Amino acid sequence: MTTSLPPDFADWLRLREPADAAARSVELADAVRDRLPAGRPLVVHDLGSGTGSMARWLAPRLPGPQRWVLHERDRHLLALATGGGLTAADGAPVTVTTRGSDITRLTRADLADAHLVTASALLDMLTAEEVDRTVAACAGHPTLFALTVSGRAEFTPADPLDAELADAFNAHQRRTADGRVLLGPDAVDATVAAFGRHGVEVAVRSTPWRLGPEQAALTAEWLTGWVDAAVEERPHLNGPARTYTEWRLAEAAAGRVEVVLHHADLLAG
Repeated sequence: MTTSLPPDFADWLRLREPADAAARSVELADAVRDRLPAGRPLVVHDLGSGTGSMARWLAPRLPGPQRWVLHERDRHLLALATGGGLTAADGAPVTVTTRGSDITRLTRADLADAHLVTASALLDMLTAEEVDRTVAACAGHPTLFALTVSGRAEFTPADPLDAELADAFNAHQRRTADGRVLLGPDAVDATVAAFGRHGVEVAVRSTPWRLGPEQAALTAEWLTGWVDAAVEERPHLNGPARTYTEWRLAEAAAGRVEVVLHHADLLAG
């Protein structure tokens, strides 16, 4: 996977981290804890780790000691992920190491020492072939994939343009980028099917963002990117989409917009 990240991507990750933390499935995190071996240090490999938000959320929910291995191809994000300060649920130490990895090329050997494999907000940016390779590398380990976009956005108040923009955005998520046909909102079903081919069952839970007045800054940033992607996919929407965006942004700033943005968490193994 060679697509470069925008220079402000780390800012976006920081902005969305509280919403991610609120949305992830605590039920599946509890189920993970029950599947881990007792009496020895845990090794967790986190794929496409960004700045390490999954470790910050999950490590305090698991017993320790723990060693997290963060796989990320962007060196700048890896540098931001090296900060310490994490402790396990029982107060044991948590250590973090980083690897500059193309996660779509990882093999079983790369994850051989893992007791758990995790990822967050990753699968919808992969192709079907990349999901197959990633699942093949993870099969045999408990695997928790969090916050995969499922393609639904619900607004209060609703507007007639909501559905058309959502359809255009979903088409953009399924676009061909650098020769790669992205899965977008089809990623959940593709991942469940890929694990099934390895004889691995998958539990799926709905984990939506719920954005209200307290998340106005995140709503504005997400909405702008959502509309821009929709218009890039279907340029004829440009005129009405600009009017729509100005209205939505003004309403969000005034605390009069709520958005439910649907995701799913998956636990395999």
